[in-house]
Amino acid sequence: MRIATYVHQGHRQVGLVSADGLTITPLGLSPKDARRGALPLVEAAAAGRPLPATAGAALKVAEVQLEAPIPLPRRNLWCVGRNYHEHAKELQGSVFKNNNTNPAAWPIVFTKVPECVVANGTDVLLPGDDISPQIDYEAELAVVIGTGGKNIAKADAMKHVYGYTIVNDVTARDVQMRHQQWDMGKSFDTFCPMGPWIVTADELDGQHTRVRCWVNGEPRQDGRTEDLIFDIPTLIETISRGITLYPGDVIATGTPAGVGLGMTPPTFLKSGDVVRIEIDGIGTLQNRFV
Repeated sequence: MRIATYVHQGHRQVGLVSADGLTITPLGLSPKDARRGALPLVEAAAAGRPLPATAGAALKVAEVQLEAPIPLPRRNLWCVGRNYHEHAKELQGSVFKNNNTNPAAWPIVFTKVPECVVANGTDVLLPGDDISPQIDYEAELAVVIGTGGKNIAKADAMKHVYGYTIVNDVTARDVQMRHQQWDMGKSFDTFCPMGPWIVTADELDGQHTRVRCWVNGEPRQDGRTEDLIFDIPTLIETISRGITLYPGDVIATGTPAGVGLGMTPPTFLKSGDVVRIEIDGIGTLQNRFV
């Protein structure tokens, strides 16, 4: 299934997207549940409850306003840094210039605040050069947790995956390095475009897909999730060590090589730039920076 959150005639709804991505059929959620986007569906599946029945005729996706599939996650998003080998190499002289640790030892895990999530097609706000002139993109596959758990074994981890979506882990690079931790530089308002929808795990194997990114039509990133340093089961096992994961938790799995900071010279986003991310089996996430 492809599950989307959208606004139609002033009301937030959740629906099923057709295989071709052109139409969406609303599901029978109460307005209270629909305000939380797809999250009630994830929670219902984790509890063994069936999907709500459809409640109306199919609409053209072009005629609705897509929102992030989970517009306000229940808590911070889990994110993973330096998780593709080539990306780790391209940042060795910058973010990690004083870090001699083995990138394959343990995942680097940080978070983004839920309030920074925005939708496909929504403008991402540049904060101004007085706050940060070094705004960068990071195309990432994101895992949506279904059944929660704590101390999840790697062998069981994929049973806890509900589905997948796309995120752009937008980053203020100078802020990221200045504070020697990443939450602030990753959590500016609008710094987490998410979408266009969730594809459930029965239709997509996130361990075997392709992540690509363009800036103003120029190819920048192209990687496969087979090349992750830490695969999805390892990430779930690691993040759940001593910490309970809940239905709807989001784990961004890291970005391939090709970010602006890794270019020579470093090339950061400016007003008017359009970043397009495509992941095979999911679709396209596109946002303009202003």
